[in-house]
Order: sequence, then structure tokens, then C-alpha cells
Amino acid sequence: MDKKNSPKPTFLFGKKNYIIMLVGIAFIALGFIFMVGGGSDNPEVFNEEIYNWQRIRLAPTLVIIGLGIQIYAILANPKK
Repeated sequence: MDKKNSPKPTFLFGKKNYIIMLVGIAFIALGFIFMVGGGSDNPEVFNEEIYNWQRIRLAPTLVIIGLGIQIYAILANPKK
């Protein structure tokens, strides 16, 4: 096979799509980081910190926003 006539490999998404995907991954990672913690070292003691607004409201919201950004990144037209 001649290398001069072989087709040039192309990426499925454009540069813009990959940048948007990285932003979405950052949102998802930040959401999971906010969910970490809140447990108790002693299983006999209940820690109210597990019901912090950061774990109950903020973290899931960031994950859902990140998933929405990922969907947008996949569907966005790289030609524009």
C-alpha cells in the first residue's frame, strides 16, 4: 500500500469538543470530591456532618451539570 495515497486519520471530535469534555469531567470530579467524607471513625457514634448541604445539594448538582456538559460536548458540531 502506498503511503502517499493512504487516507489521513481524522479525530471523531474537534478541538472544541475535547475542551468542553474536559470541563465536564472537571465538574463531575469536583462533584465527587465534594461528596467525600462525613463518616465517623467510631461506628457507635453518628456524625451529622454527613447531611451537610455540600454533600446533599451541591455535589449531586455539580455531577448532573457535568453530565449535561458531556452530552453537549458530544452533540456539539465541531465545524462551527
